[in-house]
Amino acid sequence: MSEPTVRVVGLGPGDRNLVTDGAWRLISESPVVRLRTRRHPAAASLDSTTSYDDWYDTADSFDELYAAIADDLVRLAKEAGEVIYVVPGSPVVAERTVELLYERPVRVVCEPAVSVIDLACSALGRDPMAVGLRVVDALGSTEPLVGPGPLLVLQTYSAPVLASVADRLAPETPVTVLHHLGLPDQVIEVRQARDLAGFAADHLTSLWVDELRSAGAATDDLVSLTRTLRRDCPWDQEQTHASLTRHLLEEAYEALDALESLVRGEPDPTPDVIAHVQEELGDLLFQIVFHAELGDELDRFNLATIADAVRSKLIGRHPHVFADVEVRDADDVAARWEVIKQAEKGRTSVLDGIAWQLPALTLYTKLLRKATSVGVVREELAAEVAEAARALAALDATPATSDASSTSDVDPAWGDAIEALARAAYGAGVDLEGVLRDRVHRVADRVRATESSPDGHEDTN
Repeated sequence: MSEPTVRVVGLGPGDRNLVTDGAWRLISESPVVRLRTRRHPAAASLDSTTSYDDWYDTADSFDELYAAIADDLVRLAKEAGEVIYVVPGSPVVAERTVELLYERPVRVVCEPAVSVIDLACSALGRDPMAVGLRVVDALGSTEPLVGPGPLLVLQTYSAPVLASVADRLAPETPVTVLHHLGLPDQVIEVRQARDLAGFAADHLTSLWVDELRSAGAATDDLVSLTRTLRRDCPWDQEQTHASLTRHLLEEAYEALDALESLVRGEPDPTPDVIAHVQEELGDLLFQIVFHAELGDELDRFNLATIADAVRSKLIGRHPHVFADVEVRDADDVAARWEVIKQAEKGRTSVLDGIAWQLPALTLYTKLLRKATSVGVVREELAAEVAEAARALAALDATPATSDASSTSDVDPAWGDAIEALARAAYGAGVDLEGVLRDRVHRVADRVRATESSPDGHEDTN
């Protein structure tokens, strides 16, 4: 007895003209034929052929539906010896039921057919091999679509699916909508991703994304530019890790300054502020890429190994996201972070690895966080505020002096006040450094206002 066989034939991506003669002959001459769906232009003359259309209305999900279709085809093949299974398009392109058939105890034979890939490439005049075309299932993921392009996105049969694809692209990304290719009402139009959901899509709609400017592609281009600068620019050729350190620090501070401007301008920062933030973050990124390139030249590390290392570290530091650990709140996350970090690096103290050259106020706040993680700092906020008030009152009782030799008596009082205030701010979740920097900007604004006043006085109106 011959092996039970499911022979899959495709109706092509359009009307009857795109169905091969061999496929049509099998459909016409075989005693047992099943259509996945009649919702296809080439199925118009197959009214007498049994389809699975009614099953779509009763299944709870596509997974359940496709599994049921595959099981039914296996049953028919075992009863009749062979069944012809007719699918839209090509049997080997975006056809989940065929994938499931290959997992079943049955022989599967896929007949050659024209696919939507052929039709799309013909309509746009693109060679899929020459352009490196990638085919993507719109329903396969919710992650952002990444390059390189071009991409042919299939299964985009409704406005909600188009909207989900748009969410995975930058809003201004040009997308070519391919609708009813090869039919009299064919539509080929370019829309920005933000406008995709307004198109009246159906099961004969696909998307072509030609240029996909992803973070990966942009970073690759930046790495390539850095190599060009190292090769052709005398100044860049002379740079070392040591010579670039001050630039890294300067760019970090400039990025911080730009971000503060952004925060002050919320919720509607000006385009100039946004452009400034982008520029300064780009300058900071370039410093990192430059150091990565220097490391790559000596076969020590490169941007890929740096990115992979930090990604692996972040996964390990977030077991509550990527494993089965449960956390109560952000404080619990921070405490676990310190424990995991110590274990990773084999450190005996949470103080190991601290950059002691940080600005003093920032360094002290960091030490408070470390102390809290090991249970050293557990005072209530009210007590910290009271301590700050007492320390400030002590300053009032300390006589002012211009004698430098007397500062030994004054410094402890100021130290107590600053420490108490820092601890109170930490307990309240306040970034004291940020508060002080905000006051710096206020003073700067007053200075500028005074400078611009005709009489040299601040305008208080």
